[in-house]
Amino acid sequence: MNFIPKSIFTILFIGTSYFGFSQESDAIPNYGPTFEVPNLDFETDKSTELKIVFDITAKSKDPNDINRYIESAARFINMNVKHGVAPKNIKVALVLHSAAVNDVLLDEDYATKNSEATNGNPNTKLVSELADFGVDVIVCGQTAAAANILKSQMLPEVKMALSAMNALVQLQNEGYQLINF
Repeated sequence: MNFIPKSIFTILFIGTSYFGFSQESDAIPNYGPTFEVPNLDFETDKSTELKIVFDITAKSKDPNDINRYIESAARFINMNVKHGVAPKNIKVALVLHSAAVNDVLLDEDYATKNSEATNGNPNTKLVSELADFGVDVIVCGQTAAAANILKSQMLPEVKMALSAMNALVQLQNEGYQLINF
């Protein structure tokens, strides 16, 4: 008889631990998969503020896939939150220019620029989830003007800057560290 309660306790403990771990939610739930890295030799300072600006110039190779460079922001956020960095200590901005500007267009305009797209802009939900976390999504106004793209053709979360150069300099002056793709 004593064996049964111990077995049940063990199963409940393992089950609770397993399901508690597996149900750990990502900060950006649908994007940015990460991996656990055991035995770190260079530990992340969990108390510091991480301020990152991603300089993104490339669009998705397949217009039906999300832009992996935009998704890198979700990956950065998710891996740090899972590792114990407080979400309030993670500040992320994306500066998009060149071809990447096409990946933050509204569905109709995205389809016009990408004739092979079958279901609208695949980045729409990703950009929305990033913005909900507090990520600034900034587009180069010079790129947009050169491509005849209006602010009204972009996803509502997108901010327009005078230029990518201005946005990158200003964000770095504010302490953001540059990650260039």
